[in-house]
Amino acid sequence: MDFELSKEQHMIKNMVREFAERVIRPRAIEIDKEAKFPVDIFEQMGELGLLGIPFPEAYGGSGGDTLSYAISVEEIGRVCGSTGLSYAAAVSLGASPFYYFGTEEQKQKYLKPLAEGKALASFGLTEPNAGSDAGGTKTTAVLQGNEYVINGEKCFITNASFAKTLIVTAVTGKNDKGKNTISSLIVPTDTKGVTITSNYDKMGVRGSDTAAIVLEDVRVPKENILGEANKGFKQFLYTLDGGRISIAALGLGIAQASLEKALQYAKERKQFGTAISKFQAIQFKLADIAMEVELARNMIYKAAWLKDQGKAFSKEAAYAKLFATETAFRAANQAIQIHGGYGYMREYEVERYLRDAKLLEIGEGTSEIQRLVIARELGC
Repeated sequence: MDFELSKEQHMIKNMVREFAERVIRPRAIEIDKEAKFPVDIFEQMGELGLLGIPFPEAYGGSGGDTLSYAISVEEIGRVCGSTGLSYAAAVSLGASPFYYFGTEEQKQKYLKPLAEGKALASFGLTEPNAGSDAGGTKTTAVLQGNEYVINGEKCFITNASFAKTLIVTAVTGKNDKGKNTISSLIVPTDTKGVTITSNYDKMGVRGSDTAAIVLEDVRVPKENILGEANKGFKQFLYTLDGGRISIAALGLGIAQASLEKALQYAKERKQFGTAISKFQAIQFKLADIAMEVELARNMIYKAAWLKDQGKAFSKEAAYAKLFATETAFRAANQAIQIHGGYGYMREYEVERYLRDAKLLEIGEGTSEIQRLVIARELGC
């Protein structure tokens, strides 16, 4: 086993960390407080090639790999959970389905500008009555002549207000057992009948755009089926498997930030005449956080490596997502405890880490769903 990053991966890690520290960190508190999506930061990320890291150069990408991308999510999430979430969603959910399932023409038309950082796309899966039960999609797409007519509603969709293109799941027919079949359809956001609103007042990741989408008699050419018709269910399951690696990496970034803040504060804060880092109670908290951060990192890197090697990675992605996101919440919670009353104050940032971390136990498959996935992979 070789746990050493390659020269290229080290370069990407250093580049993203330098950018995150210089450009994103100074604005992280403001992004959270104002709940404003940082368009200019994403433009700079696009210019650096960050939005195309895992995609081939032929499609406008950097020719990197999943591990390099996970490292990038971790580094961005370490300074700003909001920016990290929108970045992860832009690549894993917005662009990746085109790469995984798109025709060559669709890749050239849609994936290339996304990988080049010239546009964003969003993945419209969740509905008001279809969350963990994603197969319970109610949105429909009926073929009329050479067009699909789409009607339905999507909720909690990341980046949709700033996206040029949507991928939406919809029921397009029934199989031989009489069950609904789902397809993924490509819908430009300026299509007539598409309404996108962003009125959610969120607890955390407040600077990441979260929108609702209403589709009323939206017409798209039948060529706008992503890949093959009636393959949407398998497509979004595979997409979510990959997305779980990135959400795990985001959780890792938040956990790492919590550890760094808590350790720094513990060394500076004095009580009873000595730094609180000398107290065993504090040492045990820091040791537990450090251990879980390292375990989470190993899980994430393994899942990313398996994906890059073309091996089965569903179970490992679920391991990583479950453990890393719950680690993020625990680490942030303990960081607040170590800070005491100051940890409750916004200027110390650890309270933001806790608010941001909570979503990660819910989005892209709740912790309960991850445990279900793992149990099924075990043969239960």
